[in-house]
Amino acid sequence: MKNDRPFDVITFGRSSIDLYSNDLGAAFEEISAFGAFVGGSSTNIAVGSCRLGLKTALLTAVGADKVGDFIKNFLEKEGIETKYIPTIVGTRSSAVVLGIEPPDRFPLVFYRDNAADLQIDIDHVKAIPLDQFKAIVLSGNALSKNPSQTATFYAAEEALQKGTQIFLDLDFRADQWYDTRAYGVMVRALLPKVEIAIGTEEEILAASLQDSSQITITHQQVSAPEISGDIDTAIQKILNLGVKVLIVKRGAEGASIFEAGKEEVKVPGFPVEILNILGAGDAFAAGFLYGCLQGWDLYKAVRMGNACGAILVTQHGCANFMPSQAEALAFANSQGGL
Repeated sequence: MKNDRPFDVITFGRSSIDLYSNDLGAAFEEISAFGAFVGGSSTNIAVGSCRLGLKTALLTAVGADKVGDFIKNFLEKEGIETKYIPTIVGTRSSAVVLGIEPPDRFPLVFYRDNAADLQIDIDHVKAIPLDQFKAIVLSGNALSKNPSQTATFYAAEEALQKGTQIFLDLDFRADQWYDTRAYGVMVRALLPKVEIAIGTEEEILAASLQDSSQITITHQQVSAPEISGDIDTAIQKILNLGVKVLIVKRGAEGASIFEAGKEEVKVPGFPVEILNILGAGDAFAAGFLYGCLQGWDLYKAVRMGNACGAILVTQHGCANFMPSQAEALAFANSQGGL
């Protein structure tokens, strides 16, 4: 029945205007100009999915402000269904400011006080005909505050009832939580409803975090913290919660596939020169999602994700630079194929 549904996927979570340094390599304090793009993990995944050819909708929210108009205007031009994006009066559309100091320094500042996308509630979810979608992508960040937290659990319940495949982007941002341990509590409660989870090693460790002292953030790299812990144990905990497939993103090394009772399957990445790592994981998720919804095996789908992620780390921004299907396939074929 899912194959007959008119929409491929809806993503649920963050949206923002991203102001990325135009002075590549300059220390944050020395930046003189910024480029304005669209971002937010769920929005990036939606744009990436749409450019790959999936019929895509987005559930986020914006404030009654020009930043919200900027975001929605871009999405509409991309061909993404925006009718499920409410404008919530009294809230603010989010912003992100990023320094770009390749290969390994990307200081990041979030402006998410009174963020509109965290005000998505159950009624916003109820307005979505989930039986018209093959898949929904939920976000760990959307669990950080209510009413978005409750709306995420409600969306999972509705998706299960209507046979919509559930993906979870673990999406951990340490500074968005009043207590970083709360992230793991919320994620562990949601994971039994999830079929496929995607995350970095750090996000997987955060899902079983016991002490906030395990987290170290250097150079204000909020999106890439260092988290101590036993990664093998953390992976097993997620699988024990009933997730069918766990995809672990490993950066330049590619990614790994974990399924309960099976050996790890390593999927190699594509070597490229890094310009900006922000958004690469979202490009990966879009490519992987595309492969899954084409009915590809997991290895090929992950390889597609690796190709999309590799393309994006060579680019300035996130959503605006997501590859098309033709670009992703041409890139993969030039380096050994999928």
